[in-house]
Amino acid sequence: MCGRFTLVTNLELWNARFQIEVIPFDMQPRYNIAPGQLIPAIISDQGKRRLGQLKWGLVPSWAQDEKSGYKMINARAETLTQKPAFRRLFERKRCIIPADGFYEWEQRESGKQPMRIMMKNGEPFSFAGLFDTWMNPAGEKLHTCTIITTRPNEIVGPIHDRMPVILRQEDEGIWLDREKFDADLLQSLLVPYDHEQMKAYPVPAMVGSPKNDMPECIQEIANPSLF
Repeated sequence: MCGRFTLVTNLELWNARFQIEVIPFDMQPRYNIAPGQLIPAIISDQGKRRLGQLKWGLVPSWAQDEKSGYKMINARAETLTQKPAFRRLFERKRCIIPADGFYEWEQRESGKQPMRIMMKNGEPFSFAGLFDTWMNPAGEKLHTCTIITTRPNEIVGPIHDRMPVILRQEDEGIWLDREKFDADLLQSLLVPYDHEQMKAYPVPAMVGSPKNDMPECIQEIANPSLF
């Protein structure tokens, strides 16, 4: 699963990287993003990319209440067309979620060691996501999302048995295009990212608490396995 990620990239880089014309909110660096929080997400709106904030944890439009959001932070790529909660969204409500790293916990003899996984060049990237809008009895709308996961690549595999789907930059437009739906084409995008472009390094145990959202969370520490 993917349960924590980072987004510390300078927003000035977003226009070129994600082709966003307007950033409608003040986005501060996020060092430890957790489920239940508002996160930046990009959708296609009449051919243009639009950036907004979605609550991480999907609440389907047909849900009786919003409690499902606590469970549906991820969607397995292999079963998107089988699960009622995801099938319709896969067809019409796809989004990308900007990130520049994510955390997974590696099981070691000494205990679980948090690892930050990112691109070797430090550049931001896009998670493949789905979104939906739920309305409560009072008519208030809640916009939520989930991050799609797939089998791990060679970097993530020793750490965890799943990893988030990271889209290649040239595939982002295909994923966001809601006017067309080619299930086979879209499914072909939901594969592990090229491990040769990625790296992983150990970080402090403090990332275990979502209350800690500070630069120290991404600081590399001495690898405990070396001592």
